[in-house]
Amino acid sequence: MRKIEAIIKPFKLDEVREALDEIGVNGLTVTEVKGFGRQKGHTELYRGAEYAVDYLPKMKIEIVVAEALVDGIIETIIRVARTGKIGDGKIFVTRVEQVVRVRTGETDEAAL
Repeated sequence: MRKIEAIIKPFKLDEVREALDEIGVNGLTVTEVKGFGRQKGHTELYRGAEYAVDYLPKMKIEIVVAEALVDGIIETIIRVARTGKIGDGKIFVTRVEQVVRVRTGETDEAAL
């Protein structure tokens, strides 16, 4: 099993979720996060005063799936979340040792 974590721009979340639903992803976790990479933040003007925004809003999507599904999910996220501009995000894939469904006690792929 693998855990896919994707950091994307907030306005792309609904499109990505719908595209993942179309390819059969039936569960995911979404978290509002802030961070910076090459974008390095930006400055904004508020009531005539300029101020720095160091951390930019992003969305983190987490999905745990069987290994066979990983490549299709990554391709879908890239296709839908890409704007071609800096700050489109990143995707991280890690191994998952064990999964347990709390309600039933099912483990591993049966718990997905």
